[in-house]
Amino acid sequence: MRRLVTGALALSVICGAAAAQEAGKQEYMVACAGCHGESGMGQGPFSEWLNLDVPSLTGLSAANDGVFPYLDVFMVVDGRSGVRGHGGAMPIWGERFSTTAREEFGYFGAEVVTRGRIAVLVDYIESIQE
Repeated sequence: MRRLVTGALALSVICGAAAAQEAGKQEYMVACAGCHGESGMGQGPFSEWLNLDVPSLTGLSAANDGVFPYLDVFMVVDGRSGVRGHGGAMPIWGERFSTTAREEFGYFGAEVVTRGRIAVLVDYIESIQE
């Protein structure tokens, strides 16, 4: 968790908080809005073709006694840890982000880029809590 927060903080310092927020919004619009909707309420254009209900992302804090479950959300978005024996509802964004960055940044650099992308995305999801 400390490394994760440090990475997000470093990105905010390098880019500025507004740029990091915009980067998170852009990641969300590309990776999440198709299913969860632009508003995060679970009614994206692809949701009608899924065989499960797409959850709203705006009530995560409310469902967790007012505390945003940052690390849990990060791990779900990343998708590379935990048991996914028969697959899962969420795409494994950590693997997708890492694979696309590996050629340019190498294995370890790709991991830094991947965690940064997920961190700004989760920061954005935290910002849309009701």
